Amino acid sequence: MDQTANLKLPFIMPSQAQKHVTHNESLLLLDSIVQLSVLDRDYTDAPEAPAEGDRYIVATGATGKWEGEDGKVAAFQDGAWTLIEPRAGWQAWLADEGAFVVWDGTDWVRSGSDTATLQNLERVGVGTEADDQNVFAAKLNNALWTARATGEGGTGDLRYVLNKEEAGNVLSLLMQSGWSGRAELGLIGAEEFTLKVSPDGSTWREALNADRQTGIVSQPALPRFKAMTNYDNHVSAGIWTKIGINEAEYDEQGCFDAANNQFIAPAAGTYLVGASLLYKRDASNDARMRARLVLNGTTEIKGSSGEISGTHETLATALQLTTLLPLAAGDTVELQGSFREAAGYFAADHTTFWGVKVG
Repeated sequence: MDQTANLKLPFIMPSQAQKHVTHNESLLLLDSIVQLSVLDRDYTDAPEAPAEGDRYIVATGATGKWEGEDGKVAAFQDGAWTLIEPRAGWQAWLADEGAFVVWDGTDWVRSGSDTATLQNLERVGVGTEADDQNVFAAKLNNALWTARATGEGGTGDLRYVLNKEEAGNVLSLLMQSGWSGRAELGLIGAEEFTLKVSPDGSTWREALNADRQTGIVSQPALPRFKAMTNYDNHVSAGIWTKIGINEAEYDEQGCFDAANNQFIAPAAGTYLVGASLLYKRDASNDARMRARLVLNGTTEIKGSSGEISGTHETLATALQLTTLLPLAAGDTVELQGSFREAAGYFAADHTTFWGVKVG
């Protein structure tokens, strides 16, 4: 054996004359390939005025002095070019690209240690392990994304783009507590922007929905109701009486209690409530219709009472009430009516009670 197995460095043989020549040849070869850094890998022919020690990777389709040497390392030593055939696994730094490449036995390819450019990675784990389902996984406490400024060659903008394949697919941000879902935001199996929430990760309610055609935002779970009485309520003169509002036209969140003729606030907040009452004659048109809204069965809500003092006409005279008030979860509101001077009826179907959470 007259040379080393891996780097092909020549051995100094026994009784060899001019041993320094072989020794220097090995040093030059080591100087060319150890800590390999090349100036460029796009040249197909030798540059005209190379400096001593310049190194290049010969590009595909080489001509001139480098003809037939594609992929080899060309080193300029002692005024001449030395062409070195790489072995699989050799790594080189590309000075002009600021990146590492590795000879894979066929071509120079980007290195996994190239921190400037990482392409086609199968998995990335930051502080934890990625797996087949979560090919990017990170365990951390803070993360920062910031726009590249114009002075750095950017635009100053930052746009985070997410895309799904089909309208029926899911594109969302799922927020969990203890690995159990609590909120999901995005295009969830549809094309409309939606926010859903869950108390347990299993039962989900849609809280917000933005129509992509009109831009109108809906709150499907917003507490709201409208109810009416389905019979004529007779009320004696001078007596405040709960109106038998017993039939809901709609009742989101189940906040209307038809059995007890009252609204029950499902959550604390500000509510807009109101009523419309239609008069129906009993024995005399002298009746004067009055109404009010009552909190928790005992307290008249300020600004909610009203009266029609003029002459009444049966099934034509109506009284409207509207007020805004804060409610705690579980508070009740009911509609009460009364007549002065004479008894009367609050007419079926057109005596209504309604409310909605507004804040």
